[in-house]
Amino acid sequence: MANIKLLYHYFISHFFKLCLLPLAALVATRASSLTQENFQNLWFHFQHNLLTLTIFFWVFILGSTIYFLTRPRPVYLVDYSCHLPPAHQKITVQKIRDNINKNLEINPSLRSLGEDSSLDFFYRVLERSGLGEETYIPDALHSVPPLQTMAAAREETEQVIFDAIDNLLANTKVNSRDISIIILNSSTFNPTPSLSAMVVNKYKLRSNIKSINLGGMGCSAGVIAIDLAKDLLQVHKNTYALVVSTENISRNAYAGDNKSMIVANCLFRLGGAAILLSNKPGDRRRSKYKLLHTVRTHTGADDKSFRCVQQEDDDKGKTGISLTKDITSVAGRTITKNIATLGPLVLPVSEKLLFFKTYIRKKYLDDKIKHYVPDFKRAIDHFCIHAGGRALIDELEKKLGLSQVDVEPSRSTLHRFGNTSSSSIWYELAYTEAKGRMKKGNKAWQIALGSGFKCNSAVWMALRNVNPSVNSPWEHCIDKYPIKLDL
Repeated sequence: MANIKLLYHYFISHFFKLCLLPLAALVATRASSLTQENFQNLWFHFQHNLLTLTIFFWVFILGSTIYFLTRPRPVYLVDYSCHLPPAHQKITVQKIRDNINKNLEINPSLRSLGEDSSLDFFYRVLERSGLGEETYIPDALHSVPPLQTMAAAREETEQVIFDAIDNLLANTKVNSRDISIIILNSSTFNPTPSLSAMVVNKYKLRSNIKSINLGGMGCSAGVIAIDLAKDLLQVHKNTYALVVSTENISRNAYAGDNKSMIVANCLFRLGGAAILLSNKPGDRRRSKYKLLHTVRTHTGADDKSFRCVQQEDDDKGKTGISLTKDITSVAGRTITKNIATLGPLVLPVSEKLLFFKTYIRKKYLDDKIKHYVPDFKRAIDHFCIHAGGRALIDELEKKLGLSQVDVEPSRSTLHRFGNTSSSSIWYELAYTEAKGRMKKGNKAWQIALGSGFKCNSAVWMALRNVNPSVNSPWEHCIDKYPIKLDL
Protein backbone atom coordinates (compact mmCIF):
# COMPACT_ATOMS: atom_id res chain seq x y z
CA MET A 1 0.00 0.00 0.00
CA ALA A 2 2.84 2.36 0.87
CA ASN A 3 4.50 1.68 -2.52
CA ILE A 4 1.23 2.38 -4.35
CA LYS A 5 0.84 5.71 -2.52
CA LEU A 6 4.45 6.58 -3.30
CA LEU A 7 3.86 5.77 -6.97
CA TYR A 8 0.73 7.95 -6.92
CA HIS A 9 2.62 10.93 -5.46
CA TYR A 10 5.40 10.51 -8.02
CA PHE A 11 2.95 10.30 -10.93
CA ILE A 12 0.95 13.37 -9.89
CA SER A 13 4.04 15.43 -9.00
CA HIS A 14 5.60 14.72 -12.41
CA PHE A 15 2.36 14.62 -14.41
CA PHE A 16 3.16 17.60 -16.64
CA LYS A 17 6.69 16.38 -17.27
CA LEU A 18 5.36 12.98 -18.27
CA CYS A 19 2.85 14.64 -20.63
CA LEU A 20 5.65 16.62 -22.24
CA LEU A 21 7.60 13.50 -23.17
CA PRO A 22 5.37 12.42 -26.11
CA LEU A 23 5.06 16.07 -27.19
CA ALA A 24 8.84 16.46 -27.17
CA ALA A 25 9.20 13.23 -29.13
CA LEU A 26 6.69 14.49 -31.73
CA VAL A 27 8.48 17.84 -32.09
CA ALA A 28 11.83 16.10 -32.43
CA THR A 29 10.44 13.77 -35.12
CA ARG A 30 8.97 16.67 -37.11
CA ALA A 31 12.12 18.75 -36.73
CA SER A 32 14.30 15.93 -38.03
CA SER A 33 12.24 15.80 -41.23
CA LEU A 34 12.62 19.52 -42.06
CA THR A 35 14.53 20.33 -45.29
CA GLN A 36 16.42 23.41 -46.47
CA GLU A 37 13.37 24.39 -48.52
CA ASN A 38 11.24 24.45 -45.34
CA PHE A 39 13.65 26.89 -43.67
CA GLN A 40 13.69 29.13 -46.78
CA ASN A 41 9.88 29.26 -46.74
CA LEU A 42 9.90 30.18 -43.04
CA TRP A 43 12.38 33.01 -43.65
CA PHE A 44 10.24 34.28 -46.58
CA HIS A 45 7.18 34.26 -44.29
CA PHE A 46 9.00 36.38 -41.65
CA GLN A 47 10.15 38.93 -44.28
CA HIS A 48 6.57 39.56 -45.39
CA ASN A 49 5.16 39.84 -41.84
CA LEU A 50 7.51 42.38 -40.24
CA LEU A 51 4.63 44.37 -38.72
CA THR A 52 3.32 41.29 -36.87
CA LEU A 53 6.81 40.44 -35.63
CA THR A 54 7.40 44.03 -34.48
CA ILE A 55 4.12 44.11 -32.53
CA PHE A 56 4.88 40.72 -30.98
CA PHE A 57 8.38 41.90 -30.01
CA TRP A 58 7.16 45.09 -28.27
CA VAL A 59 4.33 43.26 -26.49
CA PHE A 60 6.92 40.81 -25.19
CA ILE A 61 9.20 43.67 -24.03
CA LEU A 62 6.28 45.49 -22.35
CA GLY A 63 5.06 42.32 -20.62
CA SER A 64 8.55 41.50 -19.36
CA THR A 65 9.03 45.05 -18.07
CA ILE A 66 5.72 45.01 -16.19
CA TYR A 67 6.55 41.61 -14.70
CA PHE A 68 9.98 42.65 -13.41
CA LEU A 69 8.66 45.95 -12.02
CA THR A 70 5.65 44.48 -10.20
CA ARG A 71 6.90 41.10 -8.96
CA PRO A 72 7.53 40.89 -5.19
CA ARG A 73 11.10 41.58 -4.18
CA PRO A 74 12.76 38.47 -2.75
CA VAL A 75 13.58 38.70 0.95
CA TYR A 76 16.80 37.02 2.05
CA LEU A 77 17.84 35.98 5.53
CA VAL A 78 21.51 36.95 5.55
CA ASP A 79 22.17 35.51 9.01
CA TYR A 80 20.81 35.43 12.55
CA SER A 81 22.22 35.14 16.04
CA CYS A 82 20.79 33.63 19.22
CA HIS A 83 21.88 34.87 22.64
CA LEU A 84 23.86 32.39 24.73
CA PRO A 85 23.83 33.59 28.37
CA PRO A 86 26.96 33.26 30.53
CA ALA A 87 27.42 30.05 32.53
CA HIS A 88 26.77 31.69 35.91
CA GLN A 89 23.13 32.30 34.89
CA LYS A 90 22.34 28.58 34.57
CA ILE A 91 19.60 27.33 36.84
CA THR A 92 18.94 23.79 38.06
CA VAL A 93 15.84 22.37 39.74
CA GLN A 94 17.78 22.08 43.00
CA LYS A 95 18.89 25.73 42.77
CA ILE A 96 15.26 26.75 42.22
CA ARG A 97 14.25 24.81 45.34
CA ASP A 98 17.05 26.37 47.38
CA ASN A 99 16.15 29.91 46.26
CA ILE A 100 12.46 29.35 47.06
CA ASN A 101 13.32 28.06 50.56
CA LYS A 102 15.58 31.06 51.20
CA ASN A 103 12.85 33.44 50.09
CA LEU A 104 10.33 31.69 52.36
CA GLU A 105 12.70 32.15 55.29
CA ILE A 106 13.35 35.88 54.82
CA ASN A 107 9.85 36.90 53.72
CA PRO A 108 7.10 36.09 56.28
CA SER A 109 4.35 36.97 53.79
CA LEU A 110 5.44 34.02 51.61
CA ARG A 111 5.40 31.41 54.37
CA SER A 112 1.79 30.49 53.69
CA LEU A 113 2.86 29.72 50.13
CA GLY A 114 5.30 27.11 51.46
CA GLU A 115 2.45 25.35 53.23
CA ASP A 116 0.11 25.59 50.23
CA SER A 117 -0.46 22.91 47.60
CA SER A 118 0.49 25.43 44.91
CA LEU A 119 4.18 24.92 45.68
CA ASP A 120 3.85 21.16 45.25
CA PHE A 121 2.01 21.85 41.99
CA PHE A 122 4.89 24.08 40.86
CA TYR A 123 7.47 21.34 41.51
CA ARG A 124 5.37 18.69 39.72
CA VAL A 125 4.95 20.88 36.63
CA LEU A 126 8.65 21.77 36.68
CA GLU A 127 9.71 18.12 36.82
CA ARG A 128 7.44 17.16 33.89
CA SER A 129 8.03 20.31 31.83
CA GLY A 130 10.73 18.87 29.58
CA LEU A 131 13.27 21.51 30.69
CA GLY A 132 16.80 20.38 31.53
CA GLU A 133 19.36 21.40 34.12
CA GLU A 134 21.15 23.98 31.96
CA THR A 135 18.51 26.60 31.18
CA TYR A 136 19.13 30.22 32.13
CA ILE A 137 17.48 32.94 34.19
CA PRO A 138 18.68 36.54 34.59
CA ASP A 139 20.83 37.69 37.51
CA ALA A 140 17.83 39.49 39.01
CA LEU A 141 16.04 36.17 39.61
CA HIS A 142 19.17 34.49 40.98
CA SER A 143 19.15 37.10 43.75
CA VAL A 144 17.45 36.42 47.08
CA PRO A 145 15.06 38.16 47.24
CA PRO A 146 14.58 38.54 43.47
CA LEU A 147 15.08 42.01 42.01
CA GLN A 148 11.95 42.92 40.08
CA THR A 149 12.88 46.52 39.39
CA MET A 150 12.90 48.54 36.20
CA ALA A 151 16.71 48.74 36.37
CA ALA A 152 17.04 44.94 36.65
CA ALA A 153 14.64 44.42 33.73
CA ARG A 154 16.59 46.87 31.57
CA GLU A 155 19.85 45.13 32.45
CA GLU A 156 18.44 41.76 31.38
CA THR A 157 17.07 43.09 28.11
CA GLU A 158 20.25 44.97 27.24
CA GLN A 159 22.34 41.86 27.90
CA VAL A 160 20.24 39.71 25.57
CA ILE A 161 19.65 42.20 22.76
CA PHE A 162 23.13 43.73 22.57
CA ASP A 163 24.91 40.37 22.67
CA ALA A 164 22.75 38.96 19.86
CA ILE A 165 23.14 42.06 17.67
CA ASP A 166 26.89 42.36 18.31
CA ASN A 167 27.45 38.77 17.22
CA LEU A 168 25.17 39.19 14.18
CA LEU A 169 26.96 42.32 12.94
CA ALA A 170 30.36 40.69 13.52
CA ASN A 171 29.35 37.62 11.49
CA THR A 172 27.76 39.53 8.60
CA LYS A 173 30.27 42.43 8.48
CA VAL A 174 27.34 44.80 7.94
CA ASN A 175 27.72 48.44 8.99
CA SER A 176 24.90 49.39 11.35
CA ARG A 177 24.42 52.62 9.38
CA ASP A 178 23.30 50.54 6.38
CA ILE A 179 20.26 49.26 8.29
CA SER A 180 17.14 51.27 7.49
CA ILE A 181 14.48 49.18 9.28
CA ILE A 182 14.50 47.99 12.90
CA ILE A 183 11.62 45.91 14.33
CA LEU A 184 11.82 44.71 17.92
CA ASN A 185 9.26 42.57 19.71
CA SER A 186 8.97 42.11 23.47
CA SER A 187 5.57 41.20 24.82
CA THR A 188 5.49 42.14 28.50
CA PHE A 189 8.34 44.65 28.96
CA ASN A 190 7.83 47.89 27.08
CA PRO A 191 9.53 50.85 28.79
CA THR A 192 9.85 54.43 27.55
CA PRO A 193 11.92 55.16 25.49
CA SER A 194 11.07 51.98 23.60
CA LEU A 195 13.43 49.03 23.28
CA SER A 196 13.78 49.70 19.54
CA ALA A 197 14.87 53.26 20.44
CA MET A 198 17.41 51.72 22.83
CA VAL A 199 18.91 49.81 19.87
CA VAL A 200 18.95 52.97 17.74
CA ASN A 201 20.85 54.78 20.49
CA LYS A 202 23.32 51.96 21.18
CA TYR A 203 24.29 51.38 17.54
CA LYS A 204 23.89 54.99 16.34
CA LEU A 205 21.49 54.01 13.59
CA ARG A 206 20.60 56.53 10.88
CA SER A 207 18.14 59.35 11.64
CA ASN A 208 15.63 58.21 8.99
CA ILE A 209 15.46 54.67 10.41
CA LYS A 210 12.04 52.99 10.28
CA SER A 211 11.80 52.00 13.95
CA ILE A 212 8.94 49.78 15.15
CA ASN A 213 8.39 48.30 18.63
CA LEU A 214 5.89 45.42 18.96
CA GLY A 215 4.46 44.80 22.44
CA GLY A 216 1.88 42.53 24.02
CA MET A 217 1.75 40.12 21.06
CA GLY A 218 2.99 37.00 22.85
CA CYS A 219 5.25 34.19 21.76
CA SER A 220 4.20 34.37 18.09
CA ALA A 221 5.41 37.97 17.69
CA GLY A 222 8.70 36.87 16.11
CA VAL A 223 6.94 35.70 12.93
CA ILE A 224 4.76 38.84 13.01
CA ALA A 225 7.96 40.92 13.01
CA ILE A 226 9.32 38.92 10.06
CA ASP A 227 6.04 39.42 8.16
CA LEU A 228 6.11 43.16 8.84
CA ALA A 229 9.75 43.40 7.75
CA LYS A 230 8.87 41.53 4.54
CA ASP A 231 6.18 44.10 3.73
CA LEU A 232 8.49 47.04 4.45
CA LEU A 233 11.22 45.53 2.28
CA GLN A 234 8.76 45.53 -0.64
CA VAL A 235 8.55 49.34 -0.32
CA HIS A 236 12.10 50.31 0.59
CA LYS A 237 14.64 49.22 -2.03
CA ASN A 238 18.14 47.87 -1.66
CA THR A 239 18.39 47.85 2.13
CA TYR A 240 18.59 45.82 5.35
CA ALA A 241 16.00 45.13 8.04
CA LEU A 242 17.02 44.13 11.57
CA VAL A 243 14.50 42.05 13.52
CA VAL A 244 15.03 41.41 17.24
CA SER A 245 12.89 38.96 19.23
CA THR A 246 13.12 38.71 23.01
CA GLU A 247 11.15 38.52 26.24
CA ASN A 248 11.82 39.81 29.74
CA ILE A 249 11.30 37.59 32.77
CA SER A 250 12.97 39.67 35.52
CA ARG A 251 9.97 41.91 35.93
CA ASN A 252 7.32 39.30 35.12
CA ALA A 253 8.09 36.36 37.41
CA TYR A 254 4.96 35.51 39.38
CA ALA A 255 5.22 35.28 43.20
CA GLY A 256 1.73 34.14 44.10
CA ASP A 257 -0.24 30.93 44.64
CA ASN A 258 -2.62 30.97 41.65
CA LYS A 259 -1.93 27.69 39.85
CA SER A 260 -2.98 29.03 36.44
CA MET A 261 -0.24 31.69 36.77
CA ILE A 262 2.46 29.45 38.24
CA VAL A 263 2.89 27.42 35.01
CA ALA A 264 4.61 30.35 33.24
CA ASN A 265 7.31 30.40 35.95
CA CYS A 266 8.08 26.75 35.17
CA LEU A 267 8.56 27.26 31.43
CA PHE A 268 9.94 30.71 30.58
CA ARG A 269 13.68 31.24 30.46
CA LEU A 270 16.26 33.79 29.31
CA GLY A 271 16.92 34.15 25.58
CA GLY A 272 16.60 36.25 22.44
CA ALA A 273 17.57 36.43 18.78
CA ALA A 274 18.59 39.01 16.17
CA ILE A 275 17.86 38.44 12.48
CA LEU A 276 19.22 40.36 9.48
CA LEU A 277 17.01 40.47 6.37
CA SER A 278 17.92 41.97 3.00
CA ASN A 279 16.27 42.71 -0.35
CA LYS A 280 19.58 43.44 -2.09
CA PRO A 281 20.01 41.15 -5.14
CA GLY A 282 23.73 40.94 -4.42
CA ASP A 283 23.08 39.40 -0.98
CA ARG A 284 21.54 36.23 -2.38
CA ARG A 285 24.91 34.48 -2.73
CA ARG A 286 25.92 34.99 0.89
CA SER A 287 22.48 34.60 2.50
CA LYS A 288 21.34 31.45 4.27
CA TYR A 289 17.67 31.45 3.33
CA LYS A 290 15.00 32.99 1.14
CA LEU A 291 11.60 33.77 2.66
CA LEU A 292 8.86 31.91 0.76
CA HIS A 293 5.69 32.42 2.79
CA THR A 294 4.30 33.99 5.95
CA VAL A 295 0.80 33.13 7.17
CA ARG A 296 -0.85 34.79 10.17
CA THR A 297 -3.98 33.51 11.91
CA HIS A 298 -5.80 35.42 14.68
CA THR A 299 -8.82 33.95 16.50
CA GLY A 300 -9.16 36.78 19.03
CA ALA A 301 -12.74 37.49 17.96
CA ASP A 302 -13.69 34.48 20.08
CA ASP A 303 -13.79 35.24 23.84
CA LYS A 304 -12.20 31.94 24.88
CA SER A 305 -9.33 32.51 22.45
CA PHE A 306 -8.85 36.06 23.64
CA ARG A 307 -8.73 35.16 27.35
CA CYS A 308 -6.86 31.83 27.35
CA VAL A 309 -3.50 33.60 27.84
CA GLN A 310 -3.83 36.84 29.77
CA GLN A 311 -1.71 39.06 31.99
CA GLU A 312 -3.71 40.00 35.08
CA ASP A 313 -3.70 40.36 38.86
CA ASP A 314 -4.61 37.48 41.16
CA ASP A 315 -6.95 37.91 44.12
CA LYS A 316 -4.02 39.22 46.20
CA GLY A 317 -3.02 41.85 43.66
CA LYS A 318 0.04 40.02 42.31
CA THR A 319 0.53 40.22 38.54
CA GLY A 320 1.16 37.17 36.41
CA ILE A 321 0.36 35.43 33.11
CA SER A 322 -2.77 33.31 33.46
CA LEU A 323 -3.23 30.18 31.32
CA THR A 324 -6.79 28.84 31.25
CA LYS A 325 -7.91 25.24 30.63
CA ASP A 326 -9.20 26.27 27.22
CA ILE A 327 -5.70 26.84 25.86
CA THR A 328 -5.31 23.33 24.41
CA SER A 329 -8.56 23.41 22.43
CA VAL A 330 -7.98 27.02 21.38
CA ALA A 331 -4.46 26.23 20.19
CA GLY A 332 -5.69 23.21 18.23
CA ARG A 333 -8.41 25.21 16.48
CA THR A 334 -6.08 28.10 15.64
CA ILE A 335 -3.36 25.79 14.34
CA THR A 336 -5.92 24.04 12.11
CA LYS A 337 -6.96 27.35 10.55
CA ASN A 338 -3.34 28.37 9.99
CA ILE A 339 -2.53 25.02 8.37
CA ALA A 340 -5.60 25.30 6.13
CA THR A 341 -4.26 28.61 4.80
CA LEU A 342 -0.65 27.52 4.47
CA GLY A 343 -1.37 24.11 2.91
CA PRO A 344 -2.40 25.34 -0.57
CA LEU A 345 0.76 27.46 -0.71
CA VAL A 346 3.25 24.69 -0.03
CA LEU A 347 1.69 21.26 -0.59
CA PRO A 348 2.27 19.33 -3.83
CA VAL A 349 -0.66 18.72 -6.19
CA SER A 350 -0.89 15.07 -5.11
CA GLU A 351 -1.67 16.05 -1.50
CA LYS A 352 -4.14 18.73 -2.59
CA LEU A 353 -6.08 16.16 -4.65
CA LEU A 354 -6.26 13.71 -1.74
CA PHE A 355 -7.50 16.48 0.55
CA PHE A 356 -10.10 17.62 -2.02
CA LYS A 357 -11.33 14.06 -2.55
CA THR A 358 -11.84 13.55 1.21
CA TYR A 359 -13.53 16.95 1.50
CA ILE A 360 -16.05 16.09 -1.25
CA ARG A 361 -16.79 12.66 0.25
CA LYS A 362 -17.29 14.14 3.72
CA LYS A 363 -19.50 16.97 2.48
CA TYR A 364 -21.76 15.05 0.11
CA LEU A 365 -21.49 11.33 0.93
CA ASP A 366 -20.52 10.56 4.52
CA ASP A 367 -19.96 13.30 7.13
CA LYS A 368 -18.47 10.73 9.54
CA ILE A 369 -15.33 10.42 7.42
CA LYS A 370 -12.33 11.94 9.15
CA HIS A 371 -10.68 14.98 7.61
CA TYR A 372 -7.61 14.07 5.57
CA VAL A 373 -4.48 15.39 7.27
CA PRO A 374 -2.02 16.38 4.53
CA ASP A 375 1.48 14.94 4.68
CA PHE A 376 3.46 18.16 5.12
CA LYS A 377 6.70 16.18 5.02
CA ARG A 378 6.25 16.00 1.23
CA ALA A 379 6.64 19.79 1.12
CA ILE A 380 8.65 20.65 4.25
CA ASP A 381 12.01 19.21 5.26
CA HIS A 382 12.45 20.73 8.73
CA PHE A 383 9.95 21.77 11.42
CA CYS A 384 10.60 24.47 14.01
CA ILE A 385 7.64 24.23 16.40
CA HIS A 386 7.56 26.89 19.11
CA ALA A 387 9.00 25.36 22.28
CA GLY A 388 6.04 26.50 24.36
CA GLY A 389 5.93 23.33 26.39
CA ARG A 390 6.03 19.56 26.14
CA ALA A 391 2.24 19.26 25.67
CA LEU A 392 2.23 21.73 22.78
CA ILE A 393 5.02 19.90 20.95
CA ASP A 394 3.28 16.55 21.52
CA GLU A 395 0.00 17.95 20.17
CA LEU A 396 1.56 19.28 16.98
CA GLU A 397 3.57 16.09 16.49
CA LYS A 398 0.31 14.14 16.58
CA LYS A 399 -1.71 16.65 14.55
CA LEU A 400 0.79 16.87 11.69
CA GLY A 401 1.82 13.21 11.76
CA LEU A 402 5.45 14.04 12.48
CA SER A 403 8.23 11.71 13.58
CA GLN A 404 10.54 11.97 16.60
CA VAL A 405 13.26 13.37 14.33
CA ASP A 406 10.91 16.07 13.01
CA VAL A 407 10.20 17.45 16.50
CA GLU A 408 13.73 16.85 17.79
CA PRO A 409 14.79 20.53 17.34
CA SER A 410 11.79 21.69 19.41
CA ARG A 411 12.22 19.16 22.22
CA SER A 412 15.98 19.75 22.36
CA THR A 413 15.49 23.53 22.49
CA LEU A 414 12.93 23.21 25.28
CA HIS A 415 15.32 20.98 27.23
CA ARG A 416 18.44 23.12 26.71
CA PHE A 417 17.04 26.67 26.77
CA GLY A 418 13.44 26.40 27.97
CA ASN A 419 10.65 28.51 26.51
CA THR A 420 12.43 31.66 25.32
CA SER A 421 9.15 32.97 23.89
CA SER A 422 9.27 34.43 20.36
CA SER A 423 12.95 33.60 19.88
CA SER A 424 12.59 29.83 20.44
CA ILE A 425 12.01 29.12 16.72
CA TRP A 426 15.48 30.55 15.98
CA TYR A 427 17.19 28.30 18.53
CA GLU A 428 15.43 25.41 16.78
CA LEU A 429 16.63 26.48 13.34
CA ALA A 430 20.15 26.82 14.77
CA TYR A 431 19.85 23.25 16.12
CA THR A 432 19.04 21.91 12.66
CA GLU A 433 22.07 23.71 11.23
CA ALA A 434 24.34 22.49 14.03
CA LYS A 435 23.30 18.90 13.25
CA GLY A 436 24.34 19.44 9.60
CA ARG A 437 20.87 18.65 8.29
CA MET A 438 20.09 21.85 6.37
CA LYS A 439 20.89 21.24 2.69
CA LYS A 440 20.48 23.47 -0.35
CA GLY A 441 16.84 23.63 -1.43
CA ASN A 442 15.50 22.33 1.92
CA LYS A 443 12.45 24.09 3.31
CA ALA A 444 12.02 24.95 6.99
CA TRP A 445 8.66 25.74 8.59
CA GLN A 446 8.62 27.92 11.71
CA ILE A 447 5.36 27.61 13.66
CA ALA A 448 4.72 30.01 16.56
CA LEU A 449 1.74 30.39 18.89
CA GLY A 450 0.93 33.24 21.23
CA SER A 451 -1.65 35.16 23.21
CA GLY A 452 -4.56 36.73 21.40
CA PHE A 453 -4.83 33.87 20.30
CA LYS A 454 -2.50 33.64 17.30
CA CYS A 455 -0.75 31.02 15.21
CA ASN A 456 1.82 32.34 12.75
CA SER A 457 3.97 30.50 10.22
CA ALA A 458 7.05 31.32 8.18
CA VAL A 459 8.51 29.06 5.49
CA TRP A 460 12.15 29.47 4.40
CA MET A 461 14.19 27.84 1.64
CA ALA A 462 17.89 27.16 2.14
CA LEU A 463 20.00 28.81 -0.58
CA ARG A 464 23.00 26.57 0.15
CA ASN A 465 24.16 23.84 2.49
CA VAL A 466 23.87 25.84 5.70
CA ASN A 467 26.53 25.53 8.37
CA PRO A 468 26.08 26.94 11.89
CA SER A 469 27.19 30.53 12.35
CA VAL A 470 30.09 31.53 14.58
CA ASN A 471 29.09 31.50 18.26
CA SER A 472 26.05 29.32 17.63
CA PRO A 473 24.15 28.63 20.89
CA TRP A 474 24.62 24.89 20.26
CA GLU A 475 28.35 25.14 19.61
CA HIS A 476 29.44 23.44 22.85
CA CYS A 477 26.58 21.03 23.48
CA ILE A 478 25.17 19.74 20.17
CA ASP A 479 26.76 16.30 20.61
CA LYS A 480 24.67 15.73 23.77
CA TYR A 481 21.44 15.84 21.83
CA PRO A 482 18.91 14.40 21.32
CA ILE A 483 18.30 13.40 24.93
CA LYS A 484 15.72 10.76 25.81
CA LEU A 485 13.52 11.90 28.68
CA ASP A 486 11.50 9.62 30.94
CA LEU A 487 8.57 11.84 31.96
